[in-house]
Amino acid sequence: MEIAQIVGLALVTTIMLLILRQERPVMAVLLSVAFSVMIFLLMMGKLGSIINLMKELSRRAEVNYFFMATVIKILGVAYLGEFAASICQDAGENAVAKKVEFAAKIIIAVLALPVMVAILESLLQLLPN
Repeated sequence: MEIAQIVGLALVTTIMLLILRQERPVMAVLLSVAFSVMIFLLMMGKLGSIINLMKELSRRAEVNYFFMATVIKILGVAYLGEFAASICQDAGENAVAKKVEFAAKIIIAVLALPVMVAILESLLQLLPN
């Protein structure tokens, strides 16, 4: 049922944005940012549930939590980067949005390095000398 509320709120916001963009573009940007933040805050509880479930599954499977934490961080960077880039695009700042996306990709690559190193080390141990 939450999705119906979100869709309804999105439709109302979109109609208001269409009207505001013609009359008061600055207010339209502020409304867009406010809507984005509201959706983000509404979803924080869901994200927390996903993280807790992933922690529990990694504990049960006896997987090193370092790897699961890294995956969670990568997902967080990806979502936040896309979120920030969307806000920048809504404000008409496409160049800034591209820079945010670029930075998020670099951060993801840096976060993934320890996992890639661990995988390569494991492969090297499996290979005969």
